[in-house]
Amino acid sequence: MNVNLPVVRARWCDTGRIVDLVTDTVSATALAAWLVPDQGRRRQVLAAVTRIWVEHALLFGDAFLLRDGSAATVWFHRYRPLPAPPRYAARLAAACGADRDRFLHLDRSLARRRPAEAHNHLALLAAPGPDAGERALAVVTGAQHWMDTLNLPTYAEALSEADRDLYRRLGYADRDAFPVPGDTTLHALWRLPPALGGGNARWPARRRTARTHNGRAIGWALR
Repeated sequence: MNVNLPVVRARWCDTGRIVDLVTDTVSATALAAWLVPDQGRRRQVLAAVTRIWVEHALLFGDAFLLRDGSAATVWFHRYRPLPAPPRYAARLAAACGADRDRFLHLDRSLARRRPAEAHNHLALLAAPGPDAGERALAVVTGAQHWMDTLNLPTYAEALSEADRDLYRRLGYADRDAFPVPGDTTLHALWRLPPALGGGNARWPARRRTARTHNGRAIGWALR
């Protein structure tokens, strides 16, 4: 992997930083207001729930930070059905209190639309503050290079038109759009890896070279 990429793979000790970035990014959205109507406890609840999922991603996926720590992406390797986070029901209840059912409703809404095919899932993009678009582009660009080495499609859900436009710039194609609470529409997007004909000018598609073993063709395999 190119050491000049603008991102680094997150470690367990980076969990708190990623939680802060995600909380700062989503807390002002309409979806967050629906999930936690009480503004006074919204950030605390969002941070606690985000921590559950970031920790889970570090076990069943990846997370990446810009080298200056100002933006992050959180991914799941969905090669097969993933288990729920450990003690998820109890931890979610402790984190959310009376708002637990709202988070469960969102979980179900997202799961129903998720592709069945093996893929890498860009679950969270966090780039709060000034120059958010530039930093979001940089962190997704760097993380996408890592993901392309796995030769699997990638899937993302855009919470805003700005995120949707960013993903489309990086070779994602619209797959679906569906409503979620808070008068919000999520846009689901899908990107093939370059080895399977995906990409764009930044990641040009390459002709796939066939290989054989014992007379049988070998395609890309799950990792």
